[in-house]
Amino acid sequence: MAVRWNLLILALHLSFIVVMSKPSCPKGFNIVVQECIDDDECAIDEDDPDYIGPCGENAVCFNTNGSFYCQCADGFRSSTKTVNFSAETSATCKDINECLDNKDKDICGPNAKCFNTIPHYSCICDDGFISTTGVERFRHGDNVTCRDVDECQEEKVCGQNATCINTPGSYHCVCNAGFGLKSGKSYFSGNPEQCEDICMIDKTICGNGTCHRGASGHYCACHLGFTNYGNKGSHCTELNCDVFKDVTNLKEKFHIAHDLMMQLRKSCLELTESEDPTELDGEDTLKRLLSVIDKLLSSGAFKDNRKVSTFLDLVENALRLIGPFIKPPGTTRSSTHTELELLAHKGADLPLGAVNLSSKQAHLDIQLKTAAGDPSYYPGFTIVSLLSYANLEDSADGFFSGMKPRVGQSFKINSKVVTVSVSNRNTSHLKEPVKLTFNHLIQSNESSHTCVFWDSSEEGGTWSAHGCSVVESNPEYTVCSCNHLSSFAVLMALYEMEDNFELQLITWVGLSLSLICLLICILTFSLIRSIQSPRTSIHLHLCISLFIAILIFLAGISRTENRVGCAVVAGLLHFFYLAAFCWMCLEGIQLFRMVVLVFNTNVKTLYMMAGGYGVPAVIVAVSAIFNAKGYGTERYCWLNVEFIWSFFGPACVIIVINIFFFLITVWKLAQKFSSLNPDLDNLQKIKAFTITAVAQLCVLGTMWICGCFQFEEGTIAMSYLFTIFGSLQGVMLFVMHCLFSKQVREEYANILSRFCAPRKKSYSEFSSSHSSKAHASKSTQDTGESHI
Repeated sequence: MAVRWNLLILALHLSFIVVMSKPSCPKGFNIVVQECIDDDECAIDEDDPDYIGPCGENAVCFNTNGSFYCQCADGFRSSTKTVNFSAETSATCKDINECLDNKDKDICGPNAKCFNTIPHYSCICDDGFISTTGVERFRHGDNVTCRDVDECQEEKVCGQNATCINTPGSYHCVCNAGFGLKSGKSYFSGNPEQCEDICMIDKTICGNGTCHRGASGHYCACHLGFTNYGNKGSHCTELNCDVFKDVTNLKEKFHIAHDLMMQLRKSCLELTESEDPTELDGEDTLKRLLSVIDKLLSSGAFKDNRKVSTFLDLVENALRLIGPFIKPPGTTRSSTHTELELLAHKGADLPLGAVNLSSKQAHLDIQLKTAAGDPSYYPGFTIVSLLSYANLEDSADGFFSGMKPRVGQSFKINSKVVTVSVSNRNTSHLKEPVKLTFNHLIQSNESSHTCVFWDSSEEGGTWSAHGCSVVESNPEYTVCSCNHLSSFAVLMALYEMEDNFELQLITWVGLSLSLICLLICILTFSLIRSIQSPRTSIHLHLCISLFIAILIFLAGISRTENRVGCAVVAGLLHFFYLAAFCWMCLEGIQLFRMVVLVFNTNVKTLYMMAGGYGVPAVIVAVSAIFNAKGYGTERYCWLNVEFIWSFFGPACVIIVINIFFFLITVWKLAQKFSSLNPDLDNLQKIKAFTITAVAQLCVLGTMWICGCFQFEEGTIAMSYLFTIFGSLQGVMLFVMHCLFSKQVREEYANILSRFCAPRKKSYSEFSSSHSSKAHASKSTQDTGESHI
């Protein structure tokens, strides 16, 4: 028993010795025959087909000495975006979308699409293309490209009466000439349609004409009175040749205008009566048209609105007839009195888009579809023309019966007149308005502007604002929008002084008093010999001119019933008021000579008459020759507002001259007051100086300056000043030259004393004393030291 326990203890001891003596290996190694051998963690378990391995799915394991690492398989990327990773990490391998990552590089090439697969990608040719090697799928680097498939090589792909046209990746079928599709499309592809005779599909294709199919396509034979301007495949439109009938008022003035109209009428009739008309020479006819316009405008042939209407209608119809025979893209021409820009577009398709035509003074913006008109009646061409006239505004001015002015408002053309013509014959109400920009002839910050067109249908012809509106306006230009086409211009609004009872009352009372005072002045300066001198002669003629002017004004200023008589009244007023200004100028010169130069020599009567009456006569004669219509308005027998400067121009020059003489005279008078009256205190000196200055300023006519501000509204204060000073000028002259004159007052006292309390005195005594007083007065007056 003891032996057994000893043997057991010995065995255990030996076992412990063996265990303690066995060698140990690090992690990743295994003991093989007492040696540490590397453990291949990447080894595949052949007995387990579902074995994934230590790296997980879509990853490759790489063994190392004592360890291993992982890499994602081709076409995959680790979630940690690292190339190598270990099994201890949470990294996984995800598929790479090569189509998305290489979108900018176009890895499949042209005409192919990229499709992502796991683990790689595939390239497939687009529809209508095939790979050069015949494979369905390929990848970059396989040296494969996609080429177009020519579908037109297949038989009867388009059917009868159609032609196949190959396109990259596809094809389409176009009907042969003379055939078309019921759908109205220009081509088809895919599901084949039947091309049929175009004359049978659309029986309205020729409009007012008969459709025929020929070798080169269909053509239209227009009915009588209709034309397609020689474009056989185009729509037949109506052409009224009556617009080119002989116009008597133009034939009488210019034979060449009659010849041109006859040529246009002949060409027009050929277009409407023949299936194969002779083509019009557009360029030559256009040149002749502009030449006729130049001669008409340079001669002033238009004296009434009916001739203006006839002229504008003729030009518009001529441009519409000539335009289709101008070769695309058009032409630009200018002559002495015209500027023309003409745009020509030809083709079966209706043109689209905006076009701009310009001249020096006007600009047109219009849509081509507006110029072409209704697509169902499209004649195969589109014409747009802008014709600007150099001086037609002079002949067409004044015809404003179609306008509705406010009280005191009148109009004047402030732009060049232009004619807009298009091939579309229905332009009475456009779906999309056209825009016209006009440069102003007269730039004014105060005037308002109105867009107008020439309406030939109303009262023989008048300017009208119907259908036109102002889009933008400033002193330099106005932009107009109009929903119809014709001839256009821009009007400037002018304002006459409104009727005012208070002003009328002041005028009539003031002028009546002036007439009485002027009559007294005339009798004084012409009958009292003791005061007569060159200066009083100037006073006399100044009073006579004003007396006659005021008398004519009161008697005839409102007599507008007879235009000729009204013009005569306006001319006489123009003359006598200018004569009054001229005598005022002579008054200032004479006063200057007396006070400043101290001349005692007298001015010859002939020279004074030439200056006082000859100068205004010349001004009035020249004005009447160049603008006879400027005399007389609808309300008064006076000058038109636009012609008023033929009066105010010379008047302002005279006023400036008189002010110059007046300032020097007053300065000299102030010196004389100081020297002749040394004992006067300053207040008396200022009072005497002021009274003399104001009176003399009024006599010299400077109150007419207020009349220069009567052209716009809102000048009521100036109107009152002008009315008061102007109507009382005769009273001022009487006060200044008669009542302020001590010598004249003495003569008035002598005259009154003879009638009221005459003293009995011998004839010799009276004659002696009277002659002595007259001599003394005459002497002091001639020296200029008398009664101021």
